[in-house]
Amino acid sequence: MATRSAASRKSIFNLMRLSHGGGCPCHSCQSIARGSGAHLAKAGLQMIGKHNAQGGRSYATPVDEAVAKEYAFELAASNVRFGEGVTREYFAHATVMDFANLGSKKIGVFTDSTVRNLTPMKQSIAALELAGVDYEVFDRTRVEPNDKSWAEAITFSRQNNFDGFLAVGGGSVMDTAKVANLFTCYRDAELLDFVNAPIGKGTPIGRQLMPLIAVPTTAGTGSETTGTAIFDHTPTQSKTGIASRALRPLLGIVDPLNTETCPVSVHVSSGLDVLFHSLESYTAIPFTERTPRPANPLQRPAYQGSNPISDVFSLWALKQTVKYLPRVARDPTDTEARGQMLLAATFAGIGFGNAGVHLCHGISYAVSGLNYRLAKYKHAGYQVDHPIVPHGISVALTGPAVFEFTAPSAPSRHRAIAQVFAAGGEEGPSSEDAAIARLPDEEVGKLVYDRIAEFLGKTLGIPRGLGAIGYKKDDVPDLVKGTIPQRRVLDLAPGIGDVHGSDGAQHLTRVIERSMSY
Repeated sequence: MATRSAASRKSIFNLMRLSHGGGCPCHSCQSIARGSGAHLAKAGLQMIGKHNAQGGRSYATPVDEAVAKEYAFELAASNVRFGEGVTREYFAHATVMDFANLGSKKIGVFTDSTVRNLTPMKQSIAALELAGVDYEVFDRTRVEPNDKSWAEAITFSRQNNFDGFLAVGGGSVMDTAKVANLFTCYRDAELLDFVNAPIGKGTPIGRQLMPLIAVPTTAGTGSETTGTAIFDHTPTQSKTGIASRALRPLLGIVDPLNTETCPVSVHVSSGLDVLFHSLESYTAIPFTERTPRPANPLQRPAYQGSNPISDVFSLWALKQTVKYLPRVARDPTDTEARGQMLLAATFAGIGFGNAGVHLCHGISYAVSGLNYRLAKYKHAGYQVDHPIVPHGISVALTGPAVFEFTAPSAPSRHRAIAQVFAAGGEEGPSSEDAAIARLPDEEVGKLVYDRIAEFLGKTLGIPRGLGAIGYKKDDVPDLVKGTIPQRRVLDLAPGIGDVHGSDGAQHLTRVIERSMSY
């Protein structure tokens, strides 16, 4: 091993010294004082071992220098057209032209059985028929897709040899269309080839896919801007997905008029997804802390960690959601609030689509996947024939405990979150800003816990924790086991993803236990 320079040794010594209180027993270690590279490394290991043995959150063990941290991030998002009436405008003048310019001759139109009979779909079909464009409709998308419903959509698409795709519906529809597109371009691939490891092989997507235009009818997933598609994997009773920039739609048509027929329960659940996309992407580990650095820039993942650009989108979406989601919950005919929530969903999609999400989403996949066997919860307002924890609800159930846990990693960011809730999402100072600013860092987590819990339970009236939907304390080990495979998001979680060699089981257990009720 090469000898460290004197400046490097001094830097390590100062870092070790400044990271620990004066009463720390390792400061008496003479190995540090001697200052050699070998002695410093030995002293560092001894110091970390002593602290880890004392309990509490473990310090990261030394990382192999060959595993270099990331140094760059990329911004990628779909083109977006937003405004009341842009669906009618687009389908009247541009949809067919866009597909024609791209060489598409047969369009796969994906929707669900409810949206099939609504105005956005009627406008789509009318435009295609007026232009004489060949198309086929798949309206059997499952709310919260699973491997079986995806397989049906893939078979349908392959049989019809589509060379263009149109998705009209919520996140489930858009995700299903993305996957149908992918596996039509990879005709010999199997589903798990591209699914995130360790459940799937995580094979990179190396081809350009067919053009996909997405028309969201719910204000939640932001799927019209992202390269992510999520489903329930039945054999493992878990939720996972496929993530690649190649899956991103070519264009998102974001029209507030398309959400006016949503039931209140769907508005709230979808809005909660926006809320936690914002919160998680804003508090994900910084992109400079993510490892390993890709050998090839093309291998840089879509979820990169928080970064200066995603922060802008995420924080704006958070403020809008805190301000407007309660208004939509009280009055779904509030057109201003509905429009702002749809725009917030798109902003949050750009934010988390580049930064990523972490613990709330990671745990939610186990909550949803195990619901069929353990909780058997069916959320009111969803017209389905199977147990369902809507995605936004499953994400929100652990929210208070998650951000209480992550607060020590970035007190200033969590302090900013508390201020957003205190101000009700409004711009400008609130009456509580001074008190929040004076709060010691170690108390910020409890404040954020209280603020989020109040917003979820008192303001929106959603179930107060995992116990409220049927999970029991004895289910905690299963929920932890179901969460651990979600490495794509857990690796972005402060206190887990930035702790080398840890699967996070200990912290996940505490967070899930804390989430049984609030």
